[in-house]
Amino acid sequence: MLKLRTRRHAQVLIVGGGINGVGTFRDLALQGVDVALVERGDYCQGASGASSHMIHGGIRYLENGEFRLVRESVVERNRLLRIAPHYVKPLQTTIPIFSTFSGVLAAPVRFLTHKQGKHTERGAFLIKLGLGMYDFFSRDGGTVPRHQFLGRKRALAELPRLHPGIKYAATYFDASVHNPERLTLDVLQDGEKAGAGGADSHRARASNYVSLVSAAPGGETASSTGTAGTSAGTTAGTTVQLRDELTGEVFDFTADVIVNTTGAWVDLTNGAMGAASSFMGGTKGSHIVLDHPELLAACGGREIFFEHTDGRIVLIYPMGDRVLVGTTDVDADMGEDAVCTEAEIDYFFDLIGHVFPDITVRREQIVYTFSGVRPLPKHDATQPGFVSRDYRIERRAAAGGAVLSLVGGKWTTFRALAEHLSNDVLAELGRERKLSTAKLAIGGGAGLPESEDGVQRWIKAHMSAGRDAARVTGLLTRYGTRAEEVIRFLDGAVVDGAVTAEPDRLLHSTRELSTRELGYMAAHEQIGHLVDVLIRRTSLAFRGLVTGELLNEVTDVLSGPLGWDAARRATEISHAQEVLKRFHGVRVHSLVA
Repeated sequence: MLKLRTRRHAQVLIVGGGINGVGTFRDLALQGVDVALVERGDYCQGASGASSHMIHGGIRYLENGEFRLVRESVVERNRLLRIAPHYVKPLQTTIPIFSTFSGVLAAPVRFLTHKQGKHTERGAFLIKLGLGMYDFFSRDGGTVPRHQFLGRKRALAELPRLHPGIKYAATYFDASVHNPERLTLDVLQDGEKAGAGGADSHRARASNYVSLVSAAPGGETASSTGTAGTSAGTTAGTTVQLRDELTGEVFDFTADVIVNTTGAWVDLTNGAMGAASSFMGGTKGSHIVLDHPELLAACGGREIFFEHTDGRIVLIYPMGDRVLVGTTDVDADMGEDAVCTEAEIDYFFDLIGHVFPDITVRREQIVYTFSGVRPLPKHDATQPGFVSRDYRIERRAAAGGAVLSLVGGKWTTFRALAEHLSNDVLAELGRERKLSTAKLAIGGGAGLPESEDGVQRWIKAHMSAGRDAARVTGLLTRYGTRAEEVIRFLDGAVVDGAVTAEPDRLLHSTRELSTRELGYMAAHEQIGHLVDVLIRRTSLAFRGLVTGELLNEVTDVLSGPLGWDAARRATEISHAQEVLKRFHGVRVHSLVA
């Protein structure tokens, strides 16, 4: 935040810290561009953090004729498996199929006219055709096996709890991202490091909990003079007002190009800048996370990906010892917070029963819920699932510069999208691209051992008297090879000028965090609120592991490096409880007296 206040001009200001904004920040920083990014909440707090945790080619987009998107998605899926292997893993996926030729007549109509019409179930013939095309798109540089088709008997032998009425099961591979929030943070830190050091220090700077509230009073252009880091004289550009959401401070900031990557809020952000638009028509998607060993075992380690009775493509898949179920696709009211409703939970229970009819699910087995609004373009589709998932970039001139608005975009294609958006920005600045990110490892994916034997050797090499294999494994899972930097911090070494004096110890409330690791997060990961640690720096909330003792202990440890007094500690605990209850269906009883 300080870097924004003391140097209030950048060539490019990115508004929105989801994966697409952060990816663009990284790409531009690597080109040597003076770029700043602001996010009104925490990084990856919106739609990027409410995804289905999939990195996929989008097989269902084929029937919409979106071949370009599918090809790009498959290529990027394969690429992320290589450049971000610490978070992106192959995901075996099975489709239970209940008919043979259903949908054969309806599909061509949808393909040729892009009209939904009456829902018709997709049968084995259509799915086989689609998977064949999917394999074709994967042939160049593919890292996953081709699909397989099984008849009923063999399918039930492999997954005996599936509905006995199935006729076939098709199995193929996509990929999952088990911690999208941490991948987003890795991408962000790559950008910050690319823009740090040298005579032009802090070319790339980013801050969460900073919002764009309006265009500056008195016009769209202004000057920024007399501030540290700016050149003498006048710096022309479009001027906006930014607000620090933690302190309430409002200040002016200028940029030659503003990039609006606020997702479903693109129109609202443009309106705040005095340039109203109507690009967006997002839909809400919700998910639930279950602690359900029986359902977990029934999945057999695979994602179950299928068409529900209403035609919606839905999923059930294991994540560690939990099961993720999703997703809905309903028109969103941008005036209301996105939360998972009771009706959506009923829908999830119904879809589970559709493929696992003898498995009972109860509400008390839900440990977490989450919802987000997809950044879809404005549409008139009667079935939101048929709205294009592709993206486009809208340009508008502004006094002193230009505003580029991103409409659409999905997790899988964030790297390619960022390169596309960065190219448009570079064109605005009259600059050339220096390098591509296509083969550049992301954060802790660099140097990650490729074999299980290599992983075990890495773990053994980083164990110590006070750090066993389980603890090292947890650090490697959370940070990838960046865990080496974290371990140096845990051991008392200076990391980027920060060091803690107290000996490290595991928390009493969880063996997954230690006092010094929380100190590392406070020093290097821009923690604004307690809830950032619970939801986005770790997966404790996602797995339903937040307790009152944990809230109190984490708050006490963070209060030192973050300067929280007793009143702020109490406020942070109350805020975390409210967020977890209101948005995620989690009730935590505090131990605060």
